[in-house]
This record gives sequence, C-alpha cells and structure tokens, in this order.
Amino acid sequence: METVEIKGFVDLSLVDWEGKVASVVFLPRCNFRCPNCYNTQLVLHSEKMQTIPFEEIHEYLKNNQGWIDGVAITGGEPTLHENLPTFCRTIKGLGFKVKLDTNGTNPKLIEHLIEQGLVDYIALDIKAPLTTEKYSKATNIDTKQLLEQVERTIEILMTGEVDYEFRTTVVPTIHEPKDIEQICTRIKGCKKYVLQNFKANVEMINPALQTQKPFTQAQMQAFKETAAKIIPNTFLRD
Repeated sequence: METVEIKGFVDLSLVDWEGKVASVVFLPRCNFRCPNCYNTQLVLHSEKMQTIPFEEIHEYLKNNQGWIDGVAITGGEPTLHENLPTFCRTIKGLGFKVKLDTNGTNPKLIEHLIEQGLVDYIALDIKAPLTTEKYSKATNIDTKQLLEQVERTIEILMTGEVDYEFRTTVVPTIHEPKDIEQICTRIKGCKKYVLQNFKANVEMINPALQTQKPFTQAQMQAFKETAAKIIPNTFLRD
C-alpha cells in the first residue's frame, strides 16, 4: 500500500483523544513555524528522522483490536500529505476510528475526508484572532494567503456533521485576554472550544520562549471565563 511517511508512533495514549484509548501517528512537515511548537524535528528536520514502516503499526493495531478505540493523526500538518485519505481509509478498514489534528489550511482535503467518511473527529488549532497581523505573529509566517483557507475549514466544521473541537494554545508574548474574546466571537456557536497553556522548558522553534513562564492557573481560569461568556462549552486542557 502506498502510505504516508510516518515519523513517530505512540502505541497507547489516554490524552490525545478525550474519552478514547488511542494510538498516535506523527506525520512530518508543516507550513507554519509557530514559535512555541515543540515538535521541532518533525517540522524543521524530518528528513533526519527515521521513517517507521506502516507494516509495524498495522501489526500492532491488528493485535490490539478491541483495546484501541482509534488512531489520532497529528504532526506537523497531516493535510500536507496527499495520501492522507488512503491512509485514513486503511485505518478505518481495520475497524478503528480516526481523529485528525490540523491547522485548517487545506479545507479541500478536509472536506474530502469528511465526505468520504474517513474521519470521525477533527481538532482544529486556531492560533490567534483571524487577522493577518495576529495570525502571522502566532505562526511566524506571512499568513495573508492562508487565512481564507482557515476560515473555510471553520465553516466546514461548524456547518457539517463530523464531530470536532476548536482549540487554542495560549502563549505569553503572543496572546492576551482580548485575543481570546476575538477568537470566540468569530467561532460563536461552535460545539467545543479548548484552551491549552503552552509548555515551557522544552525545545521549541523559538528558543527564546524556552525560559518563558507559562500563564498561571489563575490567568488560565480568567481566559476560560472570558471564552465561556461567548462559548459555554469551553474547557481547559493541560
């Protein structure tokens, strides 16, 4: 089978898909360069990483049917891989559910996955308020040409049938309370919104952030309260 290039595999996770026991597959490359991204090898130097043969993962999944609920596909940005539908179809064919983590910049592929019934849950990262200035700061690239694609993905999810969540990782030096208010105003009416605190003391694309203190628990709670006024179904996630 012609499959995607797999650079990482977690055989069992209880945190990547809420309420489910999941395996996690990591795909290389991304079209964003988020300063706080800690998958630096995967994004910047994936060619130096060993590729995991799909046969190994296939064997593990086959041997753990009835225990593993589904496979979470993350990255990097999975929708950069044109063989993603084939990969999802193979996973579904083994009897597993599929979750996709995405930055939303390939709505055409996402729409295809949904229409073909190849994905059961989509987690869309909304990096910042949907303005070129804010999004470019949060992703460290010029997002002028990509914001329209993210907007389209938001519409596809909010008007479609597939289960989903929107989520934002809040980063000191990048986000402030009014940003969360602006994001929530744009996605008002969504099924679920999740706020995550950024991780410090790990290698990340912008090394200067490694020593940056994350937001305090009280600050995160304040972010949640701001969001919940607009989107009642707002959660904090570690």
